[in-house]
Amino acid sequence: MAASIREKQIAALKRMLNLNAPVTKGSLNEPSWKILVYDRFGQDIISPLLSVRELRDMGVTLHLLLHSDRQTIPDVPAVYFVLPSEENVQRICQDCQNQLYESYYLNFISAISRQRLEDLASVAISANAISQVSKVFDQYLNFISLEDYFFMVRHQNRHEISYYAINRGDVKDTDMDSIMDTIVNSLFSFMVTMGTVPIIRCPRGNAAEMVAEKLDKKLRENLRDARSSLFTSDSLQAGQFSFQRPLLVIIDRNIDMTTPFHHTWTYQALAHDVLDLNLNRVVVEEKLDKGNPATGQPPRIKRKNYDLASTDKFWQGQKGNPFPEVAEAVQEELETYRASEDEVKKLKQDMGLEGEDESAISMLSDNTAKLTSAVSSLPELLEKKRLIDLHTNVATALLEEIKGRKLDMYFEMEEKLMSKQTQDRSILDVIQDPEAGRPTDKLRLFIIHYICTPSMTDAEFDQYAMALQTAGCNLAALQYIKQWKAFAKLSSPNQYGGGGTKTVGMFSKLMSTGSQFVMEGVKNFVVKKHNLPVTRVVDALMELKSDQETDEYRYFDPKLLRSTDSSTIPRSKTPFQEAIVFVVGGGNYIEYQNLMDYLKGKTSYGGAPKRITYGCSEIFNAEQFLEQLSLLGEQMH
Repeated sequence: MAASIREKQIAALKRMLNLNAPVTKGSLNEPSWKILVYDRFGQDIISPLLSVRELRDMGVTLHLLLHSDRQTIPDVPAVYFVLPSEENVQRICQDCQNQLYESYYLNFISAISRQRLEDLASVAISANAISQVSKVFDQYLNFISLEDYFFMVRHQNRHEISYYAINRGDVKDTDMDSIMDTIVNSLFSFMVTMGTVPIIRCPRGNAAEMVAEKLDKKLRENLRDARSSLFTSDSLQAGQFSFQRPLLVIIDRNIDMTTPFHHTWTYQALAHDVLDLNLNRVVVEEKLDKGNPATGQPPRIKRKNYDLASTDKFWQGQKGNPFPEVAEAVQEELETYRASEDEVKKLKQDMGLEGEDESAISMLSDNTAKLTSAVSSLPELLEKKRLIDLHTNVATALLEEIKGRKLDMYFEMEEKLMSKQTQDRSILDVIQDPEAGRPTDKLRLFIIHYICTPSMTDAEFDQYAMALQTAGCNLAALQYIKQWKAFAKLSSPNQYGGGGTKTVGMFSKLMSTGSQFVMEGVKNFVVKKHNLPVTRVVDALMELKSDQETDEYRYFDPKLLRSTDSSTIPRSKTPFQEAIVFVVGGGNYIEYQNLMDYLKGKTSYGGAPKRITYGCSEIFNAEQFLEQLSLLGEQMH
């Protein structure tokens, strides 16, 4: 299997930290010491991929922000990893003039313009620092890899390329151009890092088409210039895991507006929905006391940060599973750990005999072997304990939210809405129930109901709107959705097929009195497998299925010398083995997980597993998306 995008980006960063020389065993055993200087964008790219310890192993003794007050360290090289923006280049010039470091290795996240490079050179000459600027590199790493098969354009300043920024009524052509260029630069970096030139497909007449056209042009221009092409045969061979090129499907967020609002039931998506999860780090709030209701004093809260690392086997194995399964797995891990801990305790007691005693000597020889194995497994045991505590705390925080907001009920109702099953309870009843979750939960449920209902009379709509307003909802987002639905060509209301759910008994382990999690009143569901709209589009395009919706999609092949009308391009006749799906306007963990589930058991003709990488301009949860739509709704008045 070829390396994933995450592995390739890590390899590129390690090469950069090794002063742009290939990483060898020798360079790892005796790294050269250096300082790393990055901007916020560089920090966001590095932090999900390399821990402080890994940076130390690469010889990084200090890592500092470019625009912070940095002191002179004259005898050490500095590796810079920053965007080639004007203020960043000016600050680097200032560093050269002040002779902060011994030498400068300048790495730009995306390509620096000729003009800024000349500015840099003239300052280096006037500061007599030209010999100290050792290397200048365009790294083409302008994207953030969150998982092996999941990336996004940016986290800092993501509002500049958000759904709101693209869809607002007063957006100027120049602003739109700049948004598209930012996204295209990121996708271009992704392709350079992967070492592949894809076949591009996209729908007509929206932001996705603008991105596809610009990316096709950029790739074509780079391929045409053979001397400076970033897609040389060497990098291409390294990037291919078969002779076939990958498919890049660029789609618009407007293709599916229900999934971002859906209450979810899998571990990772749930953590992103109800907790603060960003760049693979989750924040859990712990109540230290109950506060004092009489005096109105709120409870004291402690915030804890946890890294959800790729080395955490429990997280990797469980992040796509339904929550009750995760809780059961945490419970099992806890029991196994307690058994190992008891074994070590017993051994300590056995060894705690007085030294003068004859029996102690004979005990020692029997226990030496046991002790050796206990001591060697102790660091392992402590790490296991740390991870169990982490997942116990995260799962407990999720459980509190599920019970407090009745998230299991919302999930079940929405699945039924999307799969056209009959409800046990009316939606109006839930909206009017003061015990049922937050106002935003009610608004999310209604938006899904509204989009999935082919026709709703104005009187019905107003009745729901009144109930939502009484329940404390801000209806601005609903105004926008109403307009969106009127414009959207929802050719068939069956576009949204949910899997539907079947309620089963809660796992007995979790209902026992010794369980860490009090699951009473929480439902356990078996969710039937189903494909969301994004997955269905990818399936049709990857497998070359004829589909009313995707048959209209445009086709670009940047390797063809002349860009011609997509209908006349000779097309690939064999299904694709690898696809990259990119959502312009924002994505979420629900779609990512749905694509990963779709892939299970899918193999290509050669028997190798198929691969799909999911990317988006930004990642948001339902509440963040509601905020953007509320702003759009307010603009309509």
